[in-house]
Amino acid sequence: QVQLVEFGGGLVQPGGSLRLSCAASRIIFSRYDMAWYRQAPGKQRDLVAAITSGGSTNYADSLRGRFTISRDNAKNTVYLQMDSLKSEDTGVYYCNAVYSPSRWENFDYWGRGTQVTVSS
Repeated sequence: QVQLVEFGGGLVQPGGSLRLSCAASRIIFSRYDMAWYRQAPGKQRDLVAAITSGGSTNYADSLRGRFTISRDNAKNTVYLQMDSLKSEDTGVYYCNAVYSPSRWENFDYWGRGTQVTVSS
């Protein structure tokens, strides 16, 4: 079975940093577009950052350059570096992998999430 597992969540003070990791197994990782989403309590799950199989990145506008997504295909891992954290960044962060080899084939996998709490 395909598996995505997130690591690195925890409690951090405002202004601090965290680095999240997502390790994928049982997929050809280099073919997948990867993304991080987050879900605050009582809110919808929203895109944080994405990185394509070719290495192109995009971010939610509200993050103002504080977050950086990267990938290491040799390790089947995608990362999210989070700096200058704010209380509004609190939530569960999810890893997502997407691959569509044809119009009729779509592969979409999710991790189970890791909690990030920003509080003083």
